[in-house]
Amino acid sequence: MFRSVRSRRTRALLAVGLSAAALLSACGERPATGDGTSTGVPAAAGEYLDGGVIEYGHEQEPPCIHGGWVQNAYLARQYLDNLVSLDDNGTPVPWLATSWEISPDRKTYTFRLKSDVKFSDGTDLDAAAVKTNFDKYLDPDAPNGTVMAYIGQYYAGGEVIDRNTYALHLKQPYSPLLTVLTQGYFGIQSPAALARGKKANCSQPVGSGPFIIERWDRNRSITFVRNPHYNSAPANAKHQGPAYVDKVIWKFLKDPVLRYGSLTSGSSDVIYNVPAINWADATTRFQTKQYVTPGRPNAITLNVAHAPFDDVRVRQAFAYSADREKAVETAFLGVVPFNSNGALSQSTPDYDPSAGAYVRDPDKANALLDEAGWTSRDDDGVRTKYGRRLTARLVYAADAIVGPEGAAILQNIAYQARDVGFDIELVPATQSEYFGGNYAKPDTYDAYVGYWTSPTPGLLYINWRQRLEDSPNPHNTAYYNDPALQGLIEKANSSADPAEQREFYSQAQKLIGDQALSIGLYTQTTSIAANPKLHDVWVEKSQGEPVFADARFVR
Repeated sequence: MFRSVRSRRTRALLAVGLSAAALLSACGERPATGDGTSTGVPAAAGEYLDGGVIEYGHEQEPPCIHGGWVQNAYLARQYLDNLVSLDDNGTPVPWLATSWEISPDRKTYTFRLKSDVKFSDGTDLDAAAVKTNFDKYLDPDAPNGTVMAYIGQYYAGGEVIDRNTYALHLKQPYSPLLTVLTQGYFGIQSPAALARGKKANCSQPVGSGPFIIERWDRNRSITFVRNPHYNSAPANAKHQGPAYVDKVIWKFLKDPVLRYGSLTSGSSDVIYNVPAINWADATTRFQTKQYVTPGRPNAITLNVAHAPFDDVRVRQAFAYSADREKAVETAFLGVVPFNSNGALSQSTPDYDPSAGAYVRDPDKANALLDEAGWTSRDDDGVRTKYGRRLTARLVYAADAIVGPEGAAILQNIAYQARDVGFDIELVPATQSEYFGGNYAKPDTYDAYVGYWTSPTPGLLYINWRQRLEDSPNPHNTAYYNDPALQGLIEKANSSADPAEQREFYSQAQKLIGDQALSIGLYTQTTSIAANPKLHDVWVEKSQGEPVFADARFVR
């Protein structure tokens, strides 16, 4: 049988998914486009207003304003500038760096910076400030874990060439570098502010961006005020110069019903993560956008460090045991796409749709389990081997990584896996448990649910680089150590030939799929709905961060 630590709660979540499916046929749901374009009503016509306050209803509140979670990156876009930005075609374009040069050996990137940019504390944003940031983010004693994961293995050091010229040196070529630097984690902070220490920078980091953090009312909101001196917008912004509005009040509304209700009542002007059950209504009343985030989709990673998933046949049997596509369609009403590939999201460059395409096949699942020696069953119908039940603990961060729809999907998968003899124990962890390391050791879980937003397939290196004693990699949650897999990804990351990169990334995805190491579920998405009288809220390309610097109201 399958079990859950919170059985009543998960039964309720499953009911939500099933009732939502019934609603689908009744409401004539229009699926979102997935490309960030509008799917709702057009922006209202009218005269533009000066100033105003945007009330924005968000979902998750991170432990600190700046950090390595995508929720930190969403915030960073409002108060930090990066060296480069990513346009809608996936091309890095100027931001703080007006231009850059790459050395013939592709190991040095020299950035020429805008000359007149200041942080909101009045200090200069120059090459020395950029160097300080990279040194700080990559400090082995107190790193930004996400920055370290991306470039720590490649970074050789930084150099101030002159006041407005910074050189970043690599140990070896790393083709995704410019694309990686477009993410919010790599925003440039004031060195003077960084020197205040961890506590101050947790609650009030200082950047040069279009907004300044006025205050953080924990568990309620962050208030951003307009930076009147802003002069460093990226090349793909809708306008140059200071933001049009006076403030953005970034409210944390975790409950999806409350969040959507705040939009319909007018207490929010725009919200994030429109509940699937409300998407059809939203498209008839509001401006809506959905962006399918590149990177790794929400997927079930199987821990190969111990039984039962140390056997590839058991992993494959689990992949064949459930109709994941139907489970995703049912829970999300077709609004959020199914992603069979557990290694990369379908919007990621060089995504291979053929990798990991396990379609439900109970006969194959049963044959694989028989072959693996799980031939007996107990009175509950659970398979056994040498007296041990085929039990697996599946850990997920409830309401932080996996919302109600995702929990219903997991419940559905666990129920179907029961038919072939799996006993799946769903373990919904709290946000503090999940990020606090309660389930970080190999013996604390058998399967793990998570995603990783990233604009590059080079992300594979983070998730699948070997986890060795002399070279730890906490992001390899499968504990799968394969030098051949790592070698394929390293070749792709270092190649200058796009066709060669694509081939190596494809081979890596197929190996991950063939070994059933990560079972794909659904894409991570940014969906927003905005009042028609609020124009030009847009979703940036690298991670689906909402951008408010160009937004303005009409009368």
